[in-house]
Amino acid sequence: MIEYRNLRVALLGAGSVGSQVAKLLLEHGDELAARVGASLEIVGIAVRDETATRDVDLPRHLYTTDAESLILGADIVVELMGGVEPARSYVLLALNSGADVITANKALLATHGPELFDAAEQVGAQLYYEAAVAGAIPIIRPLRDSLAGDRVNRILGIVNGTTNFILDRMDVDGDTLEDALATATELGYAEADPTADIGGYDAAQKAAILASLAFHTTVPIESVYREGITSVNRAQVEAARANGSVIKLLAICERIVHPVTGVEGVSARVYPALISRTHPLAAVHGAHNAVFVQAAAAGDLMFYGAGAGGVETASAVLGDLVSAARRHVVGGPGVAESTHAQLPVLDIGQVITRYQITLEVVDQPGVLATVARILSDGGVSVETVQQSIAGTPVPALPGQELGAATATLVIGTHEAEEAALAATVEALSASDVVSAVASVLRVEGS
Repeated sequence: MIEYRNLRVALLGAGSVGSQVAKLLLEHGDELAARVGASLEIVGIAVRDETATRDVDLPRHLYTTDAESLILGADIVVELMGGVEPARSYVLLALNSGADVITANKALLATHGPELFDAAEQVGAQLYYEAAVAGAIPIIRPLRDSLAGDRVNRILGIVNGTTNFILDRMDVDGDTLEDALATATELGYAEADPTADIGGYDAAQKAAILASLAFHTTVPIESVYREGITSVNRAQVEAARANGSVIKLLAICERIVHPVTGVEGVSARVYPALISRTHPLAAVHGAHNAVFVQAAAAGDLMFYGAGAGGVETASAVLGDLVSAARRHVVGGPGVAESTHAQLPVLDIGQVITRYQITLEVVDQPGVLATVARILSDGGVSVETVQQSIAGTPVPALPGQELGAATATLVIGTHEAEEAALAATVEALSASDVVSAVASVLRVEGS
């Protein structure tokens, strides 16, 4: 028998996710009430235009353009409008009024997370955000709660479905990046302006959230190193396949102890990288997401599923809504975010990684020795070398004959600091025996 009063829920936004949340709340209200111990009543949905046509048919009386009044009359506010403003102002208004807030807004959390968490802590409210990273995949709560007593050392994540779809099409179907992007746009995976996805911005925001949570340290978005997939070409994808690897856009959050100084810090970065086809993340196809967590005691954990979609993301939002409602019924203040470790966030140059460098070199005696010397001078140790003859004449360089053919060298390095690897690539590109640095990819997942 439910005796607790109705909990008033305000929705901000009626897009693909917001409308699905409202629909599911209305359709399954009795079932959710039984789980919570109180009825969940939608008191309104804030929108810009009450008369706009929407995909989901909802009661018209719920729509309002007066978001502030709606917020101030709610126990729980669900922010699904996206963007930074006015979302930030609305969330702060809700928290300062004592309401719990649920958001799927990764951009807001990545840029203003500390401010919002501090506001929640000041009044004993709770900010929930499971849907902000990897859609329907439960990753926030496991990191925040289940692994709170463990030591998370590394996170490797495919957290952007659009780029995974594009790279998967290039790998499986042989598409160019342009053709794969066109297909992604046609199917609705990519926006009309795909910059946030293919430029790595979306994944970087999620990396900032995951790193802050996993390492109990504030990691601002400005500290996340970012590269997108715009430079990935079909030749790189084919070469990766031939070597038993696949290219994925990875969000990497890592705890690093400097081998010389012993100073511990954290790194958050996003870039396309090679991973072995035997790694679990290599089997993530289409627009799916997956997050691979390496923890000291729990070992290797993988979370896989739909990373986007209205219904799928609504599932994560409703999970947070049930948690928030239960807290109201049981009572007690919200749980503050743990950022007390405050480890230094390391520059990309301090990261330890491996490279695969593809060079077009002059096919003449002594070239391999010259390349090896440049690598050695840079403090970079070679793990593997593959050579093939391209047979393409190139213009004469000092000390070589006109029309000399080129050869392709594919060099795999041992682990080294990123700064040393990057400097070595620059030295190789300036060498007379190197006609082109055809490709540089980092190697991850080992």
